[in-house]
Amino acid sequence: MLPEVESWWHRRTFAASDWPLPRLLEAKGAATISVVLPARDERETVGDIVRVIRRDLGDLVDEVVVIDSRSTDDTAIVAARAGATVHAQDDILPELKPLDGKGEALWKSLAVTSGSLVAFVDSDIRNFHPDLVTGLLGPLLVEPGIAYVKGCYDRPLGGAPTGGGRVTELVARPLINLHWPELAGFVQPLAGEYAGRRSALERVPFLTGYGVELGLLIDLLELAGLDALAQVDLGPREHSHQSTEALGGMATQIMLAAQSRLPGADRQPSVSLTQFRRGAAGLRPVDRDITLAERPPMLTLFGGNPPLP
Repeated sequence: MLPEVESWWHRRTFAASDWPLPRLLEAKGAATISVVLPARDERETVGDIVRVIRRDLGDLVDEVVVIDSRSTDDTAIVAARAGATVHAQDDILPELKPLDGKGEALWKSLAVTSGSLVAFVDSDIRNFHPDLVTGLLGPLLVEPGIAYVKGCYDRPLGGAPTGGGRVTELVARPLINLHWPELAGFVQPLAGEYAGRRSALERVPFLTGYGVELGLLIDLLELAGLDALAQVDLGPREHSHQSTEALGGMATQIMLAAQSRLPGADRQPSVSLTQFRRGAAGLRPVDRDITLAERPPMLTLFGGNPPLP
């Protein structure tokens, strides 16, 4: 680890327990807070997450917004009944051609939320605890020099307390250490839990697929510098794990995201990923389009005045 990264690690790595709720309520002042949950077919967990935030953090969080990403189940109904404001992804900014992916939902959420601080939380988390939100918000409320906070945590897998995050360890971390060593101190660079100041989030582009987290880290490093970034240990995080085939598509998009941020590279790369499945007739190849699109900074879309909901 570079000496400057080690110094950053000691100054900008926190624990969720550092930010008890009374301290954050005292520090909130004029800040407004939006919590955004991108959701696709997450009826089993999204309602519980919304209820916990509403029940335990109602005095801190001003709005809980679920962006429904073309769910085929009743995710939207469950989330609304639990107390969230729900928006269908494709109904936001309908004048734009719809794109696919988690990053699209996150980017569009900036057009329908109003908080000066925005926290993003995955909607498939089991045994959700409010520390997952307060931990992210603490550094932003107390440290004015911090613009963006990533969560880090242990990811149980197969009954073991750790072992999740395979794409992080096999793809993202090697790429970061090779090309952006300033970011090597981030424990979970692909974590789905992070928060930032709207003033920063609206000034960077959003990759629309699984590369959104890596793209944001790289772009915010360039925009604000390493010392404006922080991470918080949120403890264990339980969520559903994807198949090896799905992880292959995710890994490809992470590699494309990294490629798009290298000097002189295509900012909107595409690739066809060939994988193999075994059926009754034996093995057969399956091709998947892994195009990685990108939305521009929200501020540029509206000339510096994005619409309020």
